[in-house]
Amino acid sequence: MSNGMLPSYLSMAKPNPADKRAPWYKGTAPVYAGIFLWVVFYMKIADGTLSKAGLGLSLLGLAVGALICYFLFYLVPGLLGMKTGYPLYVVGSSTYGTVGGFLMPGLLMGLLQFGWLAVNSAVSTSFILQALGYDASPGTPKFIVVSIIWTILAVFVALKGIQYVGKVSTFLPIVPLVMILLVFFTNVGSAGNFKPTPGADASEGFLTIITIVVGFFATAGAAGVDFGMGNRNAKDVQLGGVVGIMIAIIVAGGLPLIAIAGAHAANPAMTSFSFDSVISAQGGALAKSMFVLFAIASFAPACFSTFIAANSIGTMFPKASKAVMVSIGGVIAIILAATGWALNLVNVFLIIGASFGPICGAMVADYFLSGRKWAGPRKGVNLAGYISWAIGFVVAILPMINAEKFGFISPAPVIAFFIGLVVYAVLAKAGLQPAAVEMTQNK
Repeated sequence: MSNGMLPSYLSMAKPNPADKRAPWYKGTAPVYAGIFLWVVFYMKIADGTLSKAGLGLSLLGLAVGALICYFLFYLVPGLLGMKTGYPLYVVGSSTYGTVGGFLMPGLLMGLLQFGWLAVNSAVSTSFILQALGYDASPGTPKFIVVSIIWTILAVFVALKGIQYVGKVSTFLPIVPLVMILLVFFTNVGSAGNFKPTPGADASEGFLTIITIVVGFFATAGAAGVDFGMGNRNAKDVQLGGVVGIMIAIIVAGGLPLIAIAGAHAANPAMTSFSFDSVISAQGGALAKSMFVLFAIASFAPACFSTFIAANSIGTMFPKASKAVMVSIGGVIAIILAATGWALNLVNVFLIIGASFGPICGAMVADYFLSGRKWAGPRKGVNLAGYISWAIGFVVAILPMINAEKFGFISPAPVIAFFIGLVVYAVLAKAGLQPAAVEMTQNK
């Protein structure tokens, strides 16, 4: 099959040239760090973890999660992007095929961004209402109105003015970092006195925090291809990941964990383990200001999630109206946000991890089976990729369907990764992996 017979999303793809690439500290590291400084990452990081595992084991789980994110979910995609210069939707055509690549990982990545938009809208709406002193319960008229306005603004900016948000977002991560440090220093003094609930299952808390970390990162791990295509060499990929992922996870997750532990030790009557409850405990104008600033800092991620979704839809369906498709996704995001479903962050992370865990695992298997390089697009549908994804996703989603019966499947995103890796390798060796198709590089 010649280049002219490839789908347009492949035949029109151009690798990122060397002169357009930048050092790790100018791109990969700060952008990834900004992702983890988004309040959604650490908002519920102590919920269901700290009270069971205690502070020390929770911090260990955070560190283990950081290692898993870097070595399993990021490193190979990052190297693939660096070596090829191509984005995820092109590189993924090896693991899922020239036809199969329409759905995974490119379009799936785009569609899941509407889920992230819903989470962003719900959390930001909650913060705005708390800052104004109103009831922040989902489903109330004020919550619905604010979530609608927030989502519409994000969609509008993503379609019309994302370049301006990009300029501002370079500095926005500093805002939540300053506030995290403020809450940390306010509560760290009593953190050592925190005691977990007597008789609680410490292993469950430990595994849950790994699920939270990896589930949150799963899509960003696969997107390591897109980050990697902007890196000059393997060292950039590695250092960008070490600083922007591993260190950022430990800082952005560890400081809130310690602060929440300190707040509970100082006030045993506190019942919520959510980070916003600790913000509320600051009281007065300080707490209200922090809620407003966290919401402002969340607007850039809302726009970027929508922008990624719009680009995915536009790439895979160039004849469809991008504005109409994104607007439909925005309506779905509003429903998920206004009803409060998007505030169930652990379940959101579980779905994301179940979706992209097997994708990352299959990509790693494909990479090593191909001699640590990109094999190129594979003809049609790569059944090895699709079957490994289906099995990994179904297994990983079972705890969400019936936690009592399938709770032992934990951390589900990591298990999904290994299922994707092993099943892909077995099926590829069994002959279910199509031959690669020649792809002429566009200049």
